[in-house]
Amino acid sequence: MGLTFSVQPSDFDESSVKESDPAKLVVELSYHKARSVFEGISDKAIRSDDETNDVLIIGSDTVVVLDGDVLGKPRDPKHAREMLMRLQGRQHMVYTGLCVLVVSTGMSVVSRTAFEATKVFMNPLSDETISRYVATGEPLDKAGAYAIQGLGSTLISGIEGDYFTVVGLPLQRLSRMLEEVGLPVF
Repeated sequence: MGLTFSVQPSDFDESSVKESDPAKLVVELSYHKARSVFEGISDKAIRSDDETNDVLIIGSDTVVVLDGDVLGKPRDPKHAREMLMRLQGRQHMVYTGLCVLVVSTGMSVVSRTAFEATKVFMNPLSDETISRYVATGEPLDKAGAYAIQGLGSTLISGIEGDYFTVVGLPLQRLSRMLEEVGLPVF
C-alpha cells in the first residue's frame, strides 16, 4: 500500500479476552493490541523539533474457525499437526480483525475497528504431508497452523472471499478504514 512502517509487537495478553464469537474476538484482540502499542507511545514520540506528526497504529488479529472451535496459533509442533489433521479435507472460516488508531498531538486518538471473514477449502492431506509441512516450521506462528502466503498455499484448494483476510491483513478493508480517518492510501 506504499506505507512506511515499523513493526511494534504488542505486549497485550491475548488470553485475557474470553469472547466466544469469532468476529467480536478478532475485533477486540486487534483493538487491545493497537491500544497496547499506543500506551507505549509518549507525546514526545509524535513531536520532532517544531513538527507535529500523527502516528498511525494498525492492530490486527486472525483466527481460524472449524466446527465452532476457534483455532489460534499452535502451542508446539504436535499441536500444529493436530490442527492440520482436523482441517485437512474440510472447509473452515478465517476471521481477521483490524483496528486503526490515529494519534495526534496532545495524544488525541481517532479509532476504527472492523473484521473480514473468508471461507477456505483445504485439500485432503496425508499424514506424511502434514509431518513434512510441520517440519518446515512455517505453521508454528500462524492461526490454524498454515500460511496461505507461504508453503501452506499448496494445502489450499480454494477460497471464497478475500485472500488478504487469510494472510492476516485485509488490505481493501484497511484502505477504507484509512480513508475514513482522513489518511487515504492514494
